[in-house]
Parts: sequence; C-alpha cells; structure tokens
Amino acid sequence: MGEGEKGGFLIGEFGVEGEEMYTTTRIERPYVFMWTLYSFNRVFKAPFSWSQFNQGENYEGSSDLINLEYHMGPVLASAINLYIIWYGQWKPTHQATIRDFLDSLSSSSSVPYPSVADWWDTVRLYTDQTGSNITATISISGEFYDSGYSHGVYLSRLSMQSIIKAAVTSHSRPLPLNPHNGLYLVLTSQDVQVEDFCRAVCGFHYFTFPILVGVTVPYAWVGYSGTQCPGMCAYPFAWPKYSGKPPPTGGNDITHPPNGDAGVDGMISVIAHELAEVSSNPLINAWYAGEDPTAPTEIADLCLGLYGSGGGGGYMGKVYKDAWGNGYNVHGVKGRRFLVQWVWNPVKRRCFGPNALD
Repeated sequence: MGEGEKGGFLIGEFGVEGEEMYTTTRIERPYVFMWTLYSFNRVFKAPFSWSQFNQGENYEGSSDLINLEYHMGPVLASAINLYIIWYGQWKPTHQATIRDFLDSLSSSSSVPYPSVADWWDTVRLYTDQTGSNITATISISGEFYDSGYSHGVYLSRLSMQSIIKAAVTSHSRPLPLNPHNGLYLVLTSQDVQVEDFCRAVCGFHYFTFPILVGVTVPYAWVGYSGTQCPGMCAYPFAWPKYSGKPPPTGGNDITHPPNGDAGVDGMISVIAHELAEVSSNPLINAWYAGEDPTAPTEIADLCLGLYGSGGGGGYMGKVYKDAWGNGYNVHGVKGRRFLVQWVWNPVKRRCFGPNALD
C-alpha cells in the first residue's frame, strides 16, 4: 500500500472492483509458479482515513490485535538493483533529493544516528521461508528519462507496466530487464495525472505481467503531489483542506519540509512506504494482514501518519527540528535529513522507527 498513498491492489494496497484477469506467472525462484487472480477495478480506500486521526486507529503502542502473517511467498532477500524511470519533466534539484534518499538506504557508517539505513533495519527483520532476511543493499543501477511522456499525461495504473516496457526496449539507453534482482521505480512529474492519484492513491507497488513486459519483476509507482494534492499526498508537510478539523499547529501545515519542497519530501515518505512493502510482499503472497490477498494490509499500512513516539489521533509523534524549524526523523547522505513514516516491527509488535524514545 502506500503511505499517504496506500496504493491499490495493484500493489498490495487498495483494490478495485470489476474486471478479472487470470494469468500464469513464472518467476526465477522455486515455489513461484502459480496461478494469480488480478482484479483491476476494486474500490480504493483513501490514503488517509480521517477516522484514523479521530480515533487513533494506528498502532504506535504494542498490540496483539494485529494479525500480520507470512503467506510463504518470497521477500527481496538478494541485493536490489533499483532502476528509476523519471516520467515527465523533472527539476534536477528534486531528482537529486530523491537520489540522495535512495542512496541513504544502504549507507550508515558515515551517517549520524538515526539514519535512513537504521530505519531500513526494521524492514530487514522480515524473512522468507528459508530464514533469509530482506536485503540491506539497495543500489541505483540505472535511470531512464521519459521526458517525452511516451504514454501521455493521463495514465492508468496498468500504464506503469507499459512505461517499464518502453524503458527496457528503448533504442536510446534502455534499462536492463532484470528478473533476478531488479526493482523498477516509476516516478511521475507534477503535470502527470494518474488514475486515482490524489483521490485514492499516492503510490502503489505490484509486479509486471509477462504478457506485457516479458518477465515478472516487482515495481512501484509514486507521483509528485506538490501541485496536485499536497494535503492528500504530502502529509505532514501540508494539511488536507477538507479534513474537517484544523491543523494542530494552527497554520497550513504540521511541519516544514526538511529539503525545502513539500511535494518531494512527501514523495520520499511515500517511496519509503512502497519500498518497505514491495520488499516484504513483492508478489502479494508474503507478509500482510487480512484475509483478502487482493487488498492486503501491509507493514507500512499499519503505521500511516506515524513518524515518532506518541503519534496517533492526528499527531505525527515526536520528531526532530532543525535550526529553521523543519521536521525530520532520520539522517541521510550528504548531510540530508528526511521525514519518513514508521513501519510495523514484527519483534516489538508495534510501529517503530529509529527515532523512537523507547
């Protein structure tokens, strides 16, 4: 799912209702030859349920009510080769911020605690049936610039697979098609409208269909929301206008973005959310709660809106503030600071981040 983004079932997030498609999926791992049912038109949940804020229906404290189960599927245990597809027109400064966050996932030795890599350590607690943990190594292994909007500025969720196909078959500097340890990240610019974006999703993850792309590879999509819906997808850097309640601070936001742009800083938390879930549930048959695999509740979904200790009921929790009052909870490479939502810790059985006070 996605964080202010729960993504649809096209991800292990929200679902849709309607057409069904059966397909046989073959992956280069044992036990992964299977029949999979895909529903593309289920009704999507809203990225942030305001009943969560009103009732505190998230789990900063430990809980025995969460039935997060392992369903015997693979996790991303091998070192990840991450391939970025920049769809649309992007500002170089925005791209640099996102790259630095992604580079921070595997960099901890020279980064102050708590770091992005320390945050990823919670994700790494999840294992597959062989006992192998999610990898600690995520490397940007290629970037593709689809600045010509190859599929237009109005995209369906399924369009993401066609965009990946275009990137790996391009005549000019194509990305490799890597079914062994490749993970594809499609990022859409501010002028691109995506099906259900800003209404029900800010990002999602799923895996490609061989009939469309040629092989099965996991992927995620996240959109830039700075101009379209910052209050929906860039929380807590912007407050939803129609939340029915005023911001806790009395202003237009809860905290200021640490890298100077609510859209990009909001994207980073959504990217973190999706990477955590695609790594722990890449084929929608590994780690999730709930009985319906087409609309699973995944490890980041359980912690929406939580960024620090004491969070819940509309309060993001205790986070750090820099000299300019910008909020953050982890450090990154090149002196960067980021604010990323917590994820479910299977050992502590509660939402957790490295900036926790306990």
